[in-house]
Amino acid sequence: MTKTFSHKQPYPLGAHIEGGGVRFSFVSREESCGILLYDRQTGILSEKIPFAGEDRIGNVYCRTVEGIDTKDCAYLFYEGERLVPDERGRVFPKRIPYGKARTAEDMKAGFLTEGFDWEGDVFPRIPYSQVIAYCLHVRGFTKHASSNVAHRGTFAGVKEKIPYLKEIGVTTLEFQPAYEFMEVPLKEEPSGKPPHVMEAAMAARPAGKELNYWGYKRGYYYAPKAAYAASRDAAGEFREMVKALHGNGMELVMQFYFPKEVKRREILEILCFWVLEYHVDGFHLLGEDLPVDMLARDDVLADTKLWHYGFDADGIYERNQQPRYPHIAEYNDAWYYDMRRFLKGDGNMLGSVLYHMRHIPQKAGAVHYISNYFGFTLADLVSYDYKHNEENGEGNRDGSDYNCSWNCGDEGATRRRSVRELRLRQMKNAMCLVLLSQSTPLIFMGDEFGNSQRGNNNPYCQDNAVTWLDWRGMERNADLHGFWKMLAGFRRRNPILRPERELCLMDTLACGYPDMSYHGQYAWRPETEGNYRHVGIMLCGKYAQANESRDGEFLYLAMNMHWESHALALPKLPRGMEWELAFSTEPESMRQDGGREGECLLREVPPRSIAMYVAERRG
Repeated sequence: MTKTFSHKQPYPLGAHIEGGGVRFSFVSREESCGILLYDRQTGILSEKIPFAGEDRIGNVYCRTVEGIDTKDCAYLFYEGERLVPDERGRVFPKRIPYGKARTAEDMKAGFLTEGFDWEGDVFPRIPYSQVIAYCLHVRGFTKHASSNVAHRGTFAGVKEKIPYLKEIGVTTLEFQPAYEFMEVPLKEEPSGKPPHVMEAAMAARPAGKELNYWGYKRGYYYAPKAAYAASRDAAGEFREMVKALHGNGMELVMQFYFPKEVKRREILEILCFWVLEYHVDGFHLLGEDLPVDMLARDDVLADTKLWHYGFDADGIYERNQQPRYPHIAEYNDAWYYDMRRFLKGDGNMLGSVLYHMRHIPQKAGAVHYISNYFGFTLADLVSYDYKHNEENGEGNRDGSDYNCSWNCGDEGATRRRSVRELRLRQMKNAMCLVLLSQSTPLIFMGDEFGNSQRGNNNPYCQDNAVTWLDWRGMERNADLHGFWKMLAGFRRRNPILRPERELCLMDTLACGYPDMSYHGQYAWRPETEGNYRHVGIMLCGKYAQANESRDGEFLYLAMNMHWESHALALPKLPRGMEWELAFSTEPESMRQDGGREGECLLREVPPRSIAMYVAERRG
């Protein structure tokens, strides 16, 4: 038998093991409310414990229950005749298949298993200059049969793919919501009264489509999503995945969406919980009116990556203070839209592009991307002029109409060889923009081998082949996949491409060359105004981080997004050095010598192409 007594310690809310009992704290404005205890295995109600008036402080009822075997016990709260799942539950033991509707009774909460062996787990704390990030949906990443994992669509499936992720240069994973959320609404109870349901946010449900595949809604923020686990122990499986990532020198950043009604104090509590209990390395904060600066100043989160649209770095850190570990980073769409417009050949973009490619905020990082979970994938960006969201059930009215895309001549799938070749080159150009820019690159899952979502730029309700990553694309698009891996290796070997601070376009070392310089048809004379769509960027490797190897002392990036060829001048190098082509998105034509302008080498850059030259020492 259990023994209960009133407790005047309401926070933290939920159910917490303390001493020899469990302290239950529940927010309610009802007089008739309390705790229901169940056998965890059978689901049979074992005890009903009503809250008394003496348990109430404000709107919080708090009572300690002794004699509970937490390994075999599950619980719900109740208000009158209504069952209320604990929003702060740590574990939801009942396994419900993904996409199947649940009742409130299915959401009995349990208690975290104590004593997980982290085996000396260490947070990698990778600096932003070293990060290549990869955004994925846990279910969609390995659910397709072509993933060839034993546990498809799960945290265990992600763990199985760690060797692949390392192979393509990824250091940091970003998960779309992987805490517990209702992908379909809770069923109404037999009485017809609506149960306690988390309100949908972000995308509205279309008619006939109730599935929220992405999960951008209020959730049960303290528990990993049970349907993303292959085992009955979602918490343990999640921890094993994180431990494996850390063991391979990789990080995990989780997206958390918080609607306005979530209290600021609780947001901080949630993030600290995931750092302490699950060793998560960072958070991408989504929602409105979030206390991002307060979170960034918290001492527990001082080594935890925090991503948001923007931070007041001078308010977070003292004006003249350089943080020991810069952990905040801008994550916004300015880079995304400007680079997409440049890629398809829009005018008046070059100045913005050059700014974005070198911009690193003081005391912070910047995460940049040309595709993400929203909008077109990389392959669809070069294959569709218009969104094709008909399958979402909203008459193609959902999703953004502003995609800055270009189909290269045909809408969607095509057999025309010229169009397919142009699309391949455009995807390679996009990869160059992402990996050769100097802030922190991120791609969405499958973009490294041209995965398509068939023109759907808002597949929030699609749990099918539209959103499941088709791994056969690695073979179909082997050229593109190999190009990504080559670029990731090139970025890793050349630290001047990933400086810790923004380059200043000056010769601060008095070595005869600035850290970065721009060039046009004539060396040292860039043409960036008006409708120019071509430029040369030279980087001096002497300004890279000390003691890091590099392919050459100088790099020269030649970019031409115009539909006509243009000549670019490569500056004269120190005695004994020559420019050599490292790679290009149009390799054969790039090898043609465009002549000389004085002592500078001219290269004729073909339409819509990018090339990298490296200074090689001769003799």
